Amino acid sequence: MVGAKAITSSSMAQQRDGVNSVTANSCFYQVSCCGPAPCTNCCHSRWPYLRESTCSRLFYILLHVGTSAVCCLLLSRTVVEKVWGKGHGIQMPSEICAHLFGHSACPVLSGSGAVYRICAGTATFHLLQAVLLVHLHSPNSPRAQLHNSFWLLKLLFLLGLCAVAFCIPDEHLFPVWHYIGICGGFTFILLQLVLITAFAHSWNKNWETGAANDCGWFLAVLLATLGFYSIAGVGAVLLFRHYTHPAGCLLNKMLLSLHLCICGVLSLLSMAPCIRLKQTRSGLLQASIISCYIMYLTFSALSSRPPERVILQGQNHTLCLPGLSSKGIQTPDNSLAVLSAGIMYACVLFACNEASYLAEVFGPLWIIKIYNYEFQKPSLCFCCPQRMEPEEGPRSRAVRPIDQESPPVQVQHLSYSYSAFHFVFFLASLYVMVTLTNWFSYEGAELETTFTKGSWATFWVKVASCWACVFLYLGMLLVSSLDSSKQSLP
Repeated sequence: MVGAKAITSSSMAQQRDGVNSVTANSCFYQVSCCGPAPCTNCCHSRWPYLRESTCSRLFYILLHVGTSAVCCLLLSRTVVEKVWGKGHGIQMPSEICAHLFGHSACPVLSGSGAVYRICAGTATFHLLQAVLLVHLHSPNSPRAQLHNSFWLLKLLFLLGLCAVAFCIPDEHLFPVWHYIGICGGFTFILLQLVLITAFAHSWNKNWETGAANDCGWFLAVLLATLGFYSIAGVGAVLLFRHYTHPAGCLLNKMLLSLHLCICGVLSLLSMAPCIRLKQTRSGLLQASIISCYIMYLTFSALSSRPPERVILQGQNHTLCLPGLSSKGIQTPDNSLAVLSAGIMYACVLFACNEASYLAEVFGPLWIIKIYNYEFQKPSLCFCCPQRMEPEEGPRSRAVRPIDQESPPVQVQHLSYSYSAFHFVFFLASLYVMVTLTNWFSYEGAELETTFTKGSWATFWVKVASCWACVFLYLGMLLVSSLDSSKQSLP
């Protein structure tokens, strides 16, 4: 008993010492943000139920939102003129220009060039972390601290990358980085399309599993289907009202009519007997989700096209713009363009987080495996499949100590793939860059015209992404049907 008391008192002393050291260290980390756990200390003081990886993800999202906001401010002609009073932008000091380049001409610190350089720094920042975190499977690995800690050092490193990008002359930066941005932007669009089709496919397969045996799940499928079709229908009516005019807008009318017909064809194919025979869980729920997304892409495309100018009632009027119709004349309204930009950025953040989660659950080939995932039972978490069982091998075995009375030590897994998270943010940085600078026509890009007056390059890119979504969904239906027919053969 005396020995037990001694051991207990010594362990309590060690625990007190440990608490004091952790407290001292946490104070130091909160001040310096250079230690191995500043993110946890900062988050847990306010939200104690958040894990370290979740806090890190929130911090990276805030960092991306902040850099995107800075890009918008530097691209805005109004902000530059009010703050610096120069319409052509901010110029670096001539002494620094002469020292770096040998002449007084320097890269301008505003406009499309500034957006390209800031996004070049953020994209390089995330790409380097994606490379350094490849094949990371445990949050206890020393490499995991690179993702979760050292925030002040990483912020200084990001600022250093952006500063180096501003030292690159325009003739060396734009020809190469422009094509890199275009390729990265298209890749991110394809990733978004894969995610939305997989999202619709997984939701439909999940709830159809329950609807086959339970009337409650059948009612949930019915209500969700009617809800998405109602949103798509109301969206189409609003688009016809605000983006078409009796005196013009023929392209808008044709595009809206074509996309409505496509939504009808997709719905019929989802319920076609030949599809249902091979893919029994195909239904209208996934078609309604895709129809709703097609209407959003149509809205985004129409809000990005340049307006038309026609003579109406003896006066020159601007039509086919994000505006409100009143007595046959459209008046500009920037709220619709701002709404489109807000939804677009929300989709960007969703894609970055969902892709990293699926990459950790299904592995490197998650883009293919997500379509073949089978739900054992229905659940409300339709977009987050449970972690797949590990394959037989050394990594799947639980580590059991020599003492058999002790429970086995479970191997900890990442809640999402750190490497995939940074790689998708690398693509997202390029996508934001080319979207703000009007894709192919980046010369003279301004924030005031990007989301209000638009450009034909942005319009056709979004129309092409809508058609790519349709072909991807059709390919998913046909390939799934072919796989089912092959498995049914003896």
